[in-house]
Amino acid sequence: MNPIPDHLTRGLKILFIGFNPSIRSGETGHHYANPTNRFWTILYKSGLTDRKYTSEEDAHLLKMGYGFTNIVPRPTRNAQEITPEEYRSGREELIRKISFYRPKAACFVGKGVYQQYSMRREVPWGAQEQPVVPGIIEFVAPSSSGLVRMKVEEIALIYRQLKTYLSSGS
Repeated sequence: MNPIPDHLTRGLKILFIGFNPSIRSGETGHHYANPTNRFWTILYKSGLTDRKYTSEEDAHLLKMGYGFTNIVPRPTRNAQEITPEEYRSGREELIRKISFYRPKAACFVGKGVYQQYSMRREVPWGAQEQPVVPGIIEFVAPSSSGLVRMKVEEIALIYRQLKTYLSSGS
């Protein structure tokens, strides 16, 4: 199964970074395409979008300043299938992408994604004090996977912090 395309351009407001595509995303070629994934609902409920978009519209969010990539490009059933080598090379590639595209914020969709990227164990929700790529807001948000036990409303509150943080210019 082929990796799905990144949606990247320079100067994004937010670059959303996931673990890797689901099998469903691999089949459709769109980010967050698994019907149990709550990503699009979370964006809407947090106020980051004015309506609930669908995975088929992922490329259209570039016009809003939102881009998409993953730390590992290979689609899998779950993150446990990702190898240490894939994380190592994915981390290096992700640092290159963030350094080149320079989004205002890199939003890691899942604490584990940021832990793999930053090589740090203790990671709080929200903006990180010491970004890996200087000058970029590195923001850690809960995973949108349906396997996460947090309620959508709780997750949306954390994403709303990103919206507030970005609009305040802090």
